[in-house]
Amino acid sequence: MTFKFIKMNRSIFPVKKMCQTLKVSRSVFYSWLSRPESKRSIENKILKSRIRELYLEHGKMAGSPMITGDLHAEERFKKVSRTRVARKMKAMGLQCKTVRKFVVTTDSSHKEPAAPNLLNRQFSVSRPNKVWATDITYIKVGLKWFYLTVFIDLFSRIVVGWDLSDSLERSSVICAFNKALVRRRPSKGLMVHSDQGVQYASQEFRKHLAKHGCIQSMSRRGNCWDNAVAESFFHTLKTQMVYHRRFLDKHETEIALFQYIEAYYNRRRRHSSNGWKSPAEFETNCQENIFVA
Repeated sequence: MTFKFIKMNRSIFPVKKMCQTLKVSRSVFYSWLSRPESKRSIENKILKSRIRELYLEHGKMAGSPMITGDLHAEERFKKVSRTRVARKMKAMGLQCKTVRKFVVTTDSSHKEPAAPNLLNRQFSVSRPNKVWATDITYIKVGLKWFYLTVFIDLFSRIVVGWDLSDSLERSSVICAFNKALVRRRPSKGLMVHSDQGVQYASQEFRKHLAKHGCIQSMSRRGNCWDNAVAESFFHTLKTQMVYHRRFLDKHETEIALFQYIEAYYNRRRRHSSNGWKSPAEFETNCQENIFVA
């Protein structure tokens, strides 16, 4: 460590003076300086460089578990442990960019009928298009609040449909649902799980579900854990992206949401529930395994 200090500061202070102050031999220092760099040191430099690259690829929104997952996807870093990655990131000052701030809002004070909680927190699903979870959150755009509706396939956690609206009317929920239908074309029997918000309990949305042969499931009133996957997605979206941006208009917000949801979350961000694969990669691998079988 002493020699490293001298090496790092020799452009500022005379080597002779530093060696005298630190009570080390100047000849020994120059001998150490002329030694070839060790294999371990070179490996650490390469590892740190790759960690920084991945950290920036994630927009500074990744911690050591996700960075380790990315590294393990590369042959050169398959044996790098999460502990080592965490230690390197700490030394480099690389922290996941998040804000611990999250508010859940649901208007369940209505007289519309509520569906039973058929999902019952069974968030592990055996195949695509078996269960979709949906929810609504708010985003500040200019001086107004806008509302984002998403539908998530619990099989892979992929966002299959979303819509941004300046209104909490049921039309935005139906629009997001229609986008998901076009994208996925599910068979009859699809379960759609939500909270007891008035948009989901409305007659119009329930008719839409029935038209496409869907089964409706709802969380118990005031129990956000019954819809934990959708709540978790909004937490990730807000703490990693929304709270770090100021949106001026709807168009700008939709572009940012498209980049985050479609380009990053669905195709780049790894999920622990998927064995540290992105939703898109997880589904592709499952389809390939079915084809091979």
